[in-house]
Amino acid sequence: MFGYDSTIIFLIPALLITFWAQTKVKTTFDKYSKVNSMNGYNGSQVARALLDSAGLYDIPVEVVSGKLTDHYDPRKRVMRLSNDVFYGTSVASIGVAAHETGHAIQHKESYYPLVLRNSIVPIANIGSNASWILFILGLFLGIKPFVNFGIILFGAVVIFHIITLPVEFDASSRALKILSTRGILYENEIKGAKQVLNAAAMTYVAAALMAVSQLIRLIIISRDR
Repeated sequence: MFGYDSTIIFLIPALLITFWAQTKVKTTFDKYSKVNSMNGYNGSQVARALLDSAGLYDIPVEVVSGKLTDHYDPRKRVMRLSNDVFYGTSVASIGVAAHETGHAIQHKESYYPLVLRNSIVPIANIGSNASWILFILGLFLGIKPFVNFGIILFGAVVIFHIITLPVEFDASSRALKILSTRGILYENEIKGAKQVLNAAAMTYVAAALMAVSQLIRLIIISRDR
């Protein structure tokens, strides 16, 4: 029943794109981490200024461990920046800090894709784990409803990744616009920040492609067994 799986070929393009995207974001961030902004602001100062300008005085900016672990937590209303971004004065650090501020502003404005994504997070979290258990158990025991339900649950994971794309692209667009209009970064620096954010966005594109490829693979396997 569980011999050679030819459907693995569907994952190869997504795996290659994922590897390329991860390499791209690391090399691009490292490159522009060495380019200090002319105004000398660090990431935490930029995040604080942009949050305050949006009326989000109650959202704290905290340091989080790891590299490129920056995120805005909509449940706790906290912005967490990695050490490199929090203290960094580079174009890369400022771009990432502004991007996360874009998410906070999205939350304030109830940006629909963000609201939709947040609403399916619990289902997606369950689906990312339970889908595989049900799918494999269904195949092993020959229980078709388990297989189908596993696919449905994984479909929620796919939807989550797809909805994430407009959320991330919009946050980057907001960030670049704010950095330009407020004069935080100059024109050449904006180009560098854009490259950093575009590289980061590709990791989300790669994740969505991987999820879609996995879903196609599960459907094919279910029909062949």
